[in-house]
Amino acid sequence: MQRRDFMIGAGAATLATLGAAAPLATAGTATAQAAPPGEALADPLGARTPPPAFVPTSGTIAPVRARTDRIARITVCTRPFRAQGPRIEREKIAGREVIHNYGHGGSGWSLSWGSGLAAAAEVRSTGVRQAAVVGCGVIGLTTAVVLQRQGIKTRIYTRERAPDVRSFNATGLWTPDSRVGTVEQADGALWEELCRNSFRMFQAIMGLPGNPVEWIESYALSDIPFDQARSEHLAQAAGNAVHFASFADRVRDLTPASEDVPAGSHPFPARYVRRASTMMFNIPAYMNWLEHEFLLNGGAIDFIDLRTPKDFGLIREKTIVNATGYGARALMGDETLVPVRGQIAHLVPQPEVDYALRFEGVSLVPRRDGLLVQAIGDEMDGYNNPSVVPNRKESEAAVLKLAALCERFTR
Repeated sequence: MQRRDFMIGAGAATLATLGAAAPLATAGTATAQAAPPGEALADPLGARTPPPAFVPTSGTIAPVRARTDRIARITVCTRPFRAQGPRIEREKIAGREVIHNYGHGGSGWSLSWGSGLAAAAEVRSTGVRQAAVVGCGVIGLTTAVVLQRQGIKTRIYTRERAPDVRSFNATGLWTPDSRVGTVEQADGALWEELCRNSFRMFQAIMGLPGNPVEWIESYALSDIPFDQARSEHLAQAAGNAVHFASFADRVRDLTPASEDVPAGSHPFPARYVRRASTMMFNIPAYMNWLEHEFLLNGGAIDFIDLRTPKDFGLIREKTIVNATGYGARALMGDETLVPVRGQIAHLVPQPEVDYALRFEGVSLVPRRDGLLVQAIGDEMDGYNNPSVVPNRKESEAAVLKLAALCERFTR
């Protein structure tokens, strides 16, 4: 295992899994009588059978059919990183009141409701009863739904809709402080407000048809103790050109604590294993729910291609939320936005794989629409890389590494 594979931040114990072996046994198998550790068990007739080599701590940990021919598609996302954190502020442009709501880094899905509520407060401060939202990604759709719920008639203007918006290509994990700003410039108090408000709203979506949001179990593997791995990671990160903020300690109360999983109670070929519970967003179902929620409550979507700030004057509504994500770099000439590239291989769905795992620079997330496999490195990987051209060799290598891991599962 790579020495730096461990869990960092809120919910960061998630990601990656694979394999091609038979399903593993489930916990809770009844026995006729107990026996000392390592000894055979006697059944009621006196026969003795060897103890199981592995009993999972919770349900069945099924292997993944990790083969390159099962890659259904490869997607690339450019996260809109901004050192200052999300831009949520009001500005007068082309005779319109424009409320900016962009620059969430790798935390757009996780902070979407909190950001929508903050932007809606700015809209209300203008006193209008009608508003526009520019952008139909997760931030734009969520903000539009929030505005409707607060009694403001809302119309979305966009150049693209799902699945062509950038946020549709996100991984879909609860990662509220993933590249959301820098240690030096991000506002921790604002972040905490956005995070807590978002978490509260997500709990109200649990259990809806299609499981737009659900809790999953996640595992992290390491060849050294996790505390040591974390110390090594922090030492390495200190030498990076960019120091990404980590605010997880501010919201430790929101999610269950992680726990070490003892040897013999899991199938993973690793010396140290840690398990946590985290939220996952099934993005196609979730985005479909958001769009239907907006349209069913009287919303409308118009297509428009804004090229410069003065084009805001083409919109009939006097108050506008600018939720253009990374597109704001070109639209607003905002060079504080930096792309952080990420690539995902989507394997054919495998419903029995319901856990996430991370090891040796590979991760997997078990979404309902497919198993997401991703090569991951240090925090600077993909930084300031605007390319959206898929690299199939990168994805195939990650899938094959997952396959090699699963071949070493304890049977």
